[in-house]
Amino acid sequence: GWGTSLCWWGKAHGNRDDLADIFFTRNNVDYQGTTLPGLGLTIARYNAGACSTKPINGESMVRSPKIGDPRQMDGYWLDWFSSDPSSASWNWYVDSAQRNLMWKARDRGVNRIELFSNSPMWWMCQNHNPSGSAGGGDNLQTWNHQQHAVYLATIARYAHDHWGVDFTSVEPFNEPDGSWWKADGSQEGCHFEPATQRPVINALRAELNARDLGWMPIAASDSWGYDAALSTWNSFDSTTRGNVARINVHGYQGGGGRRDLLYTAAKSAGRKIWNSEYGEGDASGLSLASNLNLDFRWLHPTAWVYWQVVDGGGWGLIQDNGNNTTGAINPKYYVLAHYTRHIRPGMRILDGGNGNTIAAYDPAARKLVIVAINNGSAGYLDFDLARFTKPSTDGAPIPRWSTTPGTTGYVAAQDTVMHGTRFWSYFPQNTIQTFEVPDVTL
Repeated sequence: GWGTSLCWWGKAHGNRDDLADIFFTRNNVDYQGTTLPGLGLTIARYNAGACSTKPINGESMVRSPKIGDPRQMDGYWLDWFSSDPSSASWNWYVDSAQRNLMWKARDRGVNRIELFSNSPMWWMCQNHNPSGSAGGGDNLQTWNHQQHAVYLATIARYAHDHWGVDFTSVEPFNEPDGSWWKADGSQEGCHFEPATQRPVINALRAELNARDLGWMPIAASDSWGYDAALSTWNSFDSTTRGNVARINVHGYQGGGGRRDLLYTAAKSAGRKIWNSEYGEGDASGLSLASNLNLDFRWLHPTAWVYWQVVDGGGWGLIQDNGNNTTGAINPKYYVLAHYTRHIRPGMRILDGGNGNTIAAYDPAARKLVIVAINNGSAGYLDFDLARFTKPSTDGAPIPRWSTTPGTTGYVAAQDTVMHGTRFWSYFPQNTIQTFEVPDVTL
C-alpha cells in the first residue's frame, strides 16, 4: 500500500476535510480552484508525541532553540508518578488535530495505521530535551527503557479501547542510527545504539502482550537508509529478531545504498519490508520517481510511505505556507499520483525490464499497469508484451495518463492502442506516463 506519516501536517491541518479527501480517496477534489485527482493512500503513520509543558517536581522540558511549534508533538504521559492511563499523569485530550486526521483517514479507507515514535517523552530523556542529546548520542535514560515501551503500549491499548483504532504495527524508533538528533535540532528525535534498541524492542513486546495485544506486531528500526538498516538488523540477537515482525527502512540514501542486500536479508528471515519514510526537496517529483523505481526493482517493499505530504521547501506534495495555511500544488503530487492511483494494494509487482519502468498486474481485472519515465531526450518509447501468455488483444485501446513536471499536471488520453504484442507512446523529456493495458494474462 501507499501512505504518509501524519505528525506535523496532522497537527497543523488535521481538521481539514479537503486535505483528507485529497490524500485518502481517489475522488476528484476541488483545491483552491483546481480539481485534484485523489491519491487514495491506504496507510497512515500516527506519531506518539514527546512534548508537554507541565513541570514535574520543578523539572521542565528543555526546548531546542531551533524547533518550531508545529514540530512539537504533544505527548500523553505527563509525568512519571503513575502508569495508570486513567490517572492524572495522563492527558488524553492533547493532540486532537492529528487524532482527527487519523480518524478521517480511517473513515476514507485507510486500513493500516502504524503507531511510531520520534522520541520518548521528554522526561525520559537524559537532558529532558526531546530533540536529542548534546552530542547526538543515546538520550533515553537507562531506567526508562521499560517506560518508553509502557508509553507506546498504553497508547496502543487506549486507541483500541477508546478511539476505535487498532494499530496494525508499532515502531518505537525513528532513524535511531542518526547522529543528527541533537539538543539544538529542528524536530523531535532520539539516537538509540543497537545495544539500546534491543532491550526496548523486547520490553515493548512484553508490554503489548501484557495488555492483550499479543497480535500487534512490532516494526523496526526505521533506519535512515538501506545500509544502516541491514547493519542494525544483523546486530540483533535471535530473541530481538523474533520480536521484530517487519523491517522498516527510510529512503534517504536516494540512489545509493544496497537495497538488494537488505531485501535478501529480510527474505531469508521471512520478513517483509516497508519503506516507511521517503522525502526530499525536489518539488518536480523526478527524484521521487527515480528513487521509487529503484525501491520497486531492488528493495521490494510491501508499503511505500511519503513523509509529509503537506510541507514547505519543496518537500510537500502540497506546499505548507505556515500559520495553518496551505498553498501551491507541487508537480511531485501529480508524479506520485501515477503510482498511487494505478498500482493498487493486492497487485503483483513485475520487473519492468529497466530502471525507468515499473509494471504491476491486477489478476482479478487481468490488467497490466505500466508506469514509465523518460529522463532523456524526447522520443517514442516502445513496450513489447510478447513474453506474456496473452499480451492483450490487437487493436485494444489503452488508457494513458501523462505528467510533465512544470508543464502539465495529470492528463488523461485515449490515443494509444495495441499493435500485435506491442504499443508505443511519445514521451517529452522528463515526462512520466501510465498505461493500463486490458486483457493481459501472465
